[in-house]
Amino acid sequence: MSSDGNKKQFWKRNAAKVPGSIQHVYGAQHPPFDPLLHANLIKAGNKPPPATPGKPKKATTFQEFESITSDAWDVGDDDDDLLAMAAQNLNIEVVMETANKQKYKIQLLHLDPFTKNPSWSCADHVKRLSTTHGHCSAPGYCHCVPSLQRSLPHRPPVIPLVARMADQNTSGTPAMTEREASRLDKFKQLLAGPNTDLEELRKLSWSGIPRQVRPITWKLLSGYLPANAERRESVLQRKRQEYFGFIQQYYDSRNDEHHQDTYRQIHIDIPRMSPEWLVLQPEVVEIFERILFIWAIRHPASGYVQGINDLVTPFFVVYVFEYIEEEVENFDVSSLQEEALRNIEADSFWCMSKLLDGIQDNYTFAQPGIQKKVKALEELVSRIDESVHRHMHHYEVEYLQFAFRWMNNLLMRELPLRCTIRLWDTYQAEPEGFSHFHLYVCAAFLVRWRKEILEERDFQGLMILLQNLPTMHWGNEEVSVLLAEAYRLKFAFADAPNHYKR
Repeated sequence: MSSDGNKKQFWKRNAAKVPGSIQHVYGAQHPPFDPLLHANLIKAGNKPPPATPGKPKKATTFQEFESITSDAWDVGDDDDDLLAMAAQNLNIEVVMETANKQKYKIQLLHLDPFTKNPSWSCADHVKRLSTTHGHCSAPGYCHCVPSLQRSLPHRPPVIPLVARMADQNTSGTPAMTEREASRLDKFKQLLAGPNTDLEELRKLSWSGIPRQVRPITWKLLSGYLPANAERRESVLQRKRQEYFGFIQQYYDSRNDEHHQDTYRQIHIDIPRMSPEWLVLQPEVVEIFERILFIWAIRHPASGYVQGINDLVTPFFVVYVFEYIEEEVENFDVSSLQEEALRNIEADSFWCMSKLLDGIQDNYTFAQPGIQKKVKALEELVSRIDESVHRHMHHYEVEYLQFAFRWMNNLLMRELPLRCTIRLWDTYQAEPEGFSHFHLYVCAAFLVRWRKEILEERDFQGLMILLQNLPTMHWGNEEVSVLLAEAYRLKFAFADAPNHYKR
């Protein structure tokens, strides 16, 4: 491991890699797709590989798999210190071998705007894609490889925050059942005391938090607010002032040479992360840009990474609930008072920071946290449901190809926002919910679709299913069943290897 002095020399030697700089993540928008298709892409100056009869050879190791897909990093001679930092307390050799690759060409899957079929970007697009951090900025789409024959299932462009009146805990104020009213009273009594019993609050929150008390409950469970009621107001004022102090200190540097790439990528990613009208409003876009830029500047070990942008949304939506009574879907944020917007922004920043403190190795160089969790998921599923595991193995589906996004975005791209908010109620209540319990939720989520998975009889069908799971109409009931199964798995595999628990 390099000394502190060597680390400082590294930053001096390589001015391009400065704290807060962008670290592109391949898979935040789309996980790696079909490694077999890469053999058909003709590299410049090389002849295409000769056709071989029979089934193409499957990559048997992670190194072989990543060598025929893509990489997110161009490693130079000055990266030895970063590689050593990535390897600290990590016994997975494939992480180092992944990060040490000289060139990782980006081949993203795009949808043809007319046929809605996926097709691969051509070799000419690779350079453009790499310079735009994985997002194709070209006006058209390339079709160097024939489009997949099966169309992606059509999904509406906008998923409402509330799908059913029964999802009372997420948004809206329909008539509560007697049970819901009783639970709300329990929350209010617990929160009204001079010192909130956080352990009791966690137990009560595990099964979902009523909308009326969700903002303060999330702040308490995340550690942002103290349990002592008398101290809460002073802590809120201090932390909010501290956040806007960061804005005054750092935000003007967003157009500086060392930070402009970070800010530009944040600006590009925000409109793509959610179809919700609330998130697309100009005032909200500006708030998200400030939150993400300040976080990147203050966390140089990772900087801004695609995927982090998604994690702001649940906090922001929940804290908007604190100031409004009406539905949030079509709410005009500009109608809020400036002080309320400032409070929502600062609170969202600090709570997102608290969340990321527990999973930051997901976003540091070489993303060791995600690589470990994907490997742990594969081993866990092989023990939970051997039929599903063997089926995917038989059709050469690598877990990295679909589970990378599950870990990087905490299933936010797989579930409607209303379900994410309900899921996070439990994550906030569960010890190491985002870092440890999430693994069991992903395992339960995969096995939940075992019937659909076993019905698919080719690689293409499996990948289309796993990347477009039909959760559009899910609500609280489905999430509660998923969480119950994850809880059962957690205790059923309490004797699992230690890396399940990291």
